[in-house]
Amino acid sequence: MRALVIHAPKDLRIEDRDVTPPQAGEVQITMATGGICGTDLHYYNHGGFGAIKLREPMILGHEVAGHVTALGDGVDTLQVGQLVAVSPSRPCNSCKFCLEGQQNQCLNMRFYGSAMPMPHIQGAFRQVLNVTASQCAVADGITSGEAAIAEPLAVTLHATRRAGNLVGKSVLVTGCGPIGILSIMCARRAGADFIVATDLSDFTLEMARNAGADEVINMATTPDGLDKFTPDKGTFDVLYECTGAVPALTAGIHAMRPGGTIMQLGLGGDMSLPMMAITAKELSLKGSFRFHDEFHTGVSLMQKGLIDVKPLITHTVSIDDAVSGFELALDRTKAMKAQITFS
Repeated sequence: MRALVIHAPKDLRIEDRDVTPPQAGEVQITMATGGICGTDLHYYNHGGFGAIKLREPMILGHEVAGHVTALGDGVDTLQVGQLVAVSPSRPCNSCKFCLEGQQNQCLNMRFYGSAMPMPHIQGAFRQVLNVTASQCAVADGITSGEAAIAEPLAVTLHATRRAGNLVGKSVLVTGCGPIGILSIMCARRAGADFIVATDLSDFTLEMARNAGADEVINMATTPDGLDKFTPDKGTFDVLYECTGAVPALTAGIHAMRPGGTIMQLGLGGDMSLPMMAITAKELSLKGSFRFHDEFHTGVSLMQKGLIDVKPLITHTVSIDDAVSGFELALDRTKAMKAQITFS
């Protein structure tokens, strides 16, 4: 089979890898579609992010879907031919956090396409992948492209769960990449009444408007665009911070109302915070990292037509054109979610 292997910044290669049969409890997936994530782009552009750096060649990818082509011994919950979304999250289910129901904090997590441990955890951008049956969410009724978005959707569903009751609330979303757009969709599905989105790109803001934002603000052309939401101690009950950038977080905090909740999803390294504003407004600052059971929930919501991710898929390229797909994904003036087909 062929796989997409990153060796160094801008050094992405198509290489051959052996195919092995599925073991007991596993299924073999013939990959159909994979979505290029911001993490993949960090490896492609910079060889990593923060303290996490490539130290050996690694197969990229963790947003994938494909068809079941073989069953290992003991698997009776899936059938050959079924389309499944594959969760890249593989907790050990035996450490203290897994046993407490916090599998996303697993001490022995094996998350596809991660250079955090050594040897690296090889990713899912390959033509054939053996996975445990529990990683598979049957995706009948939707396309493989939609199914591949189950992973980022799960990220935003997890954040929405941590945000608490959103019924009738005012929500600010800073950053309108795929995570920001999906946050808008999840907040609305959870009952948010008023949603404002900010970004630096008119293209992404138009996507945000189409996804359900009541108002969008280009902070590049209107840097004081949130000022109207700051009088009387602020407006927003919940902030989904999806950039990991200090200016976005700071502007968002000043627009929050007392007692509001900041959901930090963006990973941009350590940041300086306006602690006096957080303290005086009695804001709650919550991190949100990965997901667990939300993965299957996201697939179900897409199957029921309650969340429509199709507009996010702006580009699809073949595995032979993977490099051009990565370059497209870097262009925020025209790309939201670039995907790769593996057949």
